[in-house]
Amino acid sequence: MTNKGFNPQFQRIGEILVHESTISQEQLNEALAVQKTTQEKLGEVLVHSGIISEDQLIGAYSSQLGYRAALESDLFNADIEASRLLSEDFARQNIVIAIAKSDSTIVIAMEDPEDLVTIDSIKRVTGLIPDVLVAGPTTLHKALERIYAKIRQTSEVEDAIQGLTIVSGEEGDEEEVDLSPENASSEDAPIVKLVNLILQEAIKERATDVHIEPAQERVTIRIRIDGVLQTIMTPPIASLSGVVTRIKILSKLNIAERRLPQDGRMTIKSTNREIDVRVSILPTIYGEKIVMRLLDKTGFDFSLKSLGFDSDMYRIFKRVITQPYGMVIVSGPTGSGKSTSLYASLKEIKNEGTNITTVEDPVEYQLEGINQVQVKDNIGLTFAASLRSILRQDPDILLIGEIRDEETADISVKFSLTGHLVFSTVHANDAASTITRLLDIGIKPFLVGSCLNLVMAQRLVRRICEHCKEEYEPSIEELELIGLEKSRLKGKQIFHGKGCTKCRNTGYHGRIAIFEIIPMTRNIRGHVFENANEDIIRQTALDEGMITLRESGIRKLLTGITSIQEVLRSTVEDL
Repeated sequence: MTNKGFNPQFQRIGEILVHESTISQEQLNEALAVQKTTQEKLGEVLVHSGIISEDQLIGAYSSQLGYRAALESDLFNADIEASRLLSEDFARQNIVIAIAKSDSTIVIAMEDPEDLVTIDSIKRVTGLIPDVLVAGPTTLHKALERIYAKIRQTSEVEDAIQGLTIVSGEEGDEEEVDLSPENASSEDAPIVKLVNLILQEAIKERATDVHIEPAQERVTIRIRIDGVLQTIMTPPIASLSGVVTRIKILSKLNIAERRLPQDGRMTIKSTNREIDVRVSILPTIYGEKIVMRLLDKTGFDFSLKSLGFDSDMYRIFKRVITQPYGMVIVSGPTGSGKSTSLYASLKEIKNEGTNITTVEDPVEYQLEGINQVQVKDNIGLTFAASLRSILRQDPDILLIGEIRDEETADISVKFSLTGHLVFSTVHANDAASTITRLLDIGIKPFLVGSCLNLVMAQRLVRRICEHCKEEYEPSIEELELIGLEKSRLKGKQIFHGKGCTKCRNTGYHGRIAIFEIIPMTRNIRGHVFENANEDIIRQTALDEGMITLRESGIRKLLTGITSIQEVLRSTVEDL
């Protein structure tokens, strides 16, 4: 349709859309009929019915009013400093976002560019002349979420850095380090600020590890959140040398040594938190790779019930840890929550009448009313040396951070056989292989069978984010992969997370444990005495009602706590 005398500024929205062949006259008439019953704006009727897209409506709207349309890229890449000039409450209430500014003007995008009250308010608040672009409500809402999430994050990081202190070196040889870029040389200040931002971002996001990994052209910086690594920044490779040197200085390492691995530590102190940072440096072909392990030492707020025990498992575990003597072993890979479970156990059973002592490397949480010993191999304070001394300290309950060798295992067994309750951890894949791992370390079968009360394997699965959780119908392939019969889904709902700003678009926030428990029954002890292989022990445990790690994960899945993907990621198929 062509009409040289057509001027969109004197036409209605419907007529502009027909003129541009975006809709037909028949579609316009139908939309007008619907409008009479719904009382919506004509554009809203057309968008909601799917006849036109929001972008097409905004294009027609900008032609009618003489305003430029804001591109989605303009909104999502808005200048943070410009957006910060409008408070989040004001921006959300008026559905407006500032995307750029100059000395005299501020570029704003809004749904209704003729809202003179809002425009006048922006002029008064900022002291700048508004340059108005028109944008659709859906795009505006998405941009508001993203931009103000960035503003909140930046503000939190800046505020936290002001109150951040780092104490470098080992305990007894500590030195407070000034973190402010202002007191660094002009050459070093950007590196100081970058390292501060990496550490604070990791702390704010509840990360357990920071990985700084060099490649040919860039450095990838990833943090482990809820057990999964996520990239937070990729600075150029030129920054690597400065970052490595800065972290070596903070952790009292040799900055001249670049060929050999090094290990150090530092402590980060903020207003209400104290975090122990273990630093490991490894030479790679592109430079030194750094891994920092973050341990929050400020408090332990877990209990056995909050860890994720199902009621039947909780009853078994609680009964065993209240026994007067014997051994309780928890197994799993690094980062599977073994220490947390043991701490929760001690918290559950501690009382004024018992002397509880721990030997750990490192001490992950400081627990009131419990004597905690930090292993220091470099001065001879090893697990074995500590345990020999503790025997003269009249302990009732002992926690050994990890049984690593035959000497530690031997002392642990002697403790448990002489009237003490011993808790410890072992690296093993499941509960049955934990028993064979103890035998492999060098403990005699008759001693394992006599002293062991219970073994428990555990893993951590991520919780579905409550802010973006939604029900969905799993495919037949997914159910077959996880080994879940469709009949078990009757009356149950399966969920997953869509991803939102609250969970960094992962769909998960927080973790919960799944368990596999073998109490040492008469039959299991008999197999251990006979030095039976783990398949026989496992099958006997299954016959006696053991819930496997996979089944424990499926239970969490059916109660809507975790997803199929998480159970598959964390457990192996039951054969």
